[in-house]
Amino acid sequence: MGRVASRAAQTLLVAAVAVGVLWLLLRIKVVVVAVLVALVLGAAVSPAVRWLVGKGWSHLLATIAAFVGILTVVGGVVGGVVLAIRNEWETLQSSAVDGWQQLQDWLRTGPLPVDTTAVDDLAQQVVDAVVSGDVAGMASSTLTGLSAATEFFAGVILMVVVLFFFLKDGPKIANFTLRWFQGDTRAKLAESADRSAEVLGGYVRGTAIVAAVDAVLIGIGLAIVGVPLALPLAVIVFVGAFIPIVGATVAGVLAALVALVTTGPVEALIVLAIVIVVNQVEGDLLQPVIMGQALSLHPLVVLLALTIGTIVGGIFGAILAVPYTAVGWTIIQLWTDRYQSGEDPVLGDDPLDPQSHARARASGAQRWRYQLMRGQSTAPSDEAADTEQGQDGRGTTSAGAPDGHVTAGPAGPPPAPPEDGAPRP
Repeated sequence: MGRVASRAAQTLLVAAVAVGVLWLLLRIKVVVVAVLVALVLGAAVSPAVRWLVGKGWSHLLATIAAFVGILTVVGGVVGGVVLAIRNEWETLQSSAVDGWQQLQDWLRTGPLPVDTTAVDDLAQQVVDAVVSGDVAGMASSTLTGLSAATEFFAGVILMVVVLFFFLKDGPKIANFTLRWFQGDTRAKLAESADRSAEVLGGYVRGTAIVAAVDAVLIGIGLAIVGVPLALPLAVIVFVGAFIPIVGATVAGVLAALVALVTTGPVEALIVLAIVIVVNQVEGDLLQPVIMGQALSLHPLVVLLALTIGTIVGGIFGAILAVPYTAVGWTIIQLWTDRYQSGEDPVLGDDPLDPQSHARARASGAQRWRYQLMRGQSTAPSDEAADTEQGQDGRGTTSAGAPDGHVTAGPAGPPPAPPEDGAPRP
């Protein structure tokens, strides 16, 4: 009982700390979301910065070029969404009203007649509540809307600033952080950062390509069938693709409903078939080829992450939940060795592909760098301490210094990394 009580107290303490951290993060949700979005965009664009630097550009000029490029792309997508929906808003509104009337008529006269009086009453109550709202309620709603808009624009500005500094000073930030650790811990942190950046960047770039292909194919299909609002629906398909599983399904259902209420049931079935075929091509061909191992998560984990992210952070939570869940799974693989991979005589085949393991994604040069970090140990950073050791004759700069003090790295310049396929240390 004493052990049970001790473990229960420890569990309650850990839970209290976790709740406190979550409460603090929710209080500064704008900052958290801005940083998370900036990390995702920075991971997607940083390879372009490195490529430009390799072509002879200065780091600052390469950062500015990549920064302007990503802002132009994101701004163009957002502006395209707004313009596409705004230009077709009246048509969409009238189609929605006509579709609601058609749906009511079908429910009344269909094979299973349904009394829509209750639904009509509920809709009328909602309209009456909106129309008859008092001045105080309207003022409160207006202030709430202004506060939300201010918060949103503040988050956007903060995200832009953080993204610029991530692109400009990302290597310096990583260098500064890793210098607080040594040995195996430093190597694991460096590998975690590298694999996390690859997961986030690969997810964003792959999802953008898949979303563009889905939007183009479904948009062409809608245009051929003659469904109005083809462009806004294609834009919605593109945006929805960034929410795995749920986004594509909702966008396809919406396209089919619009076809149903504007053209007819036959066209709606054709649109539904187009959506199903495109989703199958995406799942069987585009996702494995383009995404690769960037998102090696079970669909159930993806669905749970989407649900939790939506509850906690709304639309931003739904978009960010899946890539950061993949990052969490990657870090778990790097920091624990408890998982027993390979075929088991009792359990059978390993449900995880060995090539999907985070360590298998590192290049030869990266493995060599991590190995050099594991071979490092720290020297006293205080120059006065070094001077004092040198004066009393006990200090040395060799790798086998007395009193447990060694240098910050191997003596002399580090050897060149081996080519891929060469023996590893």
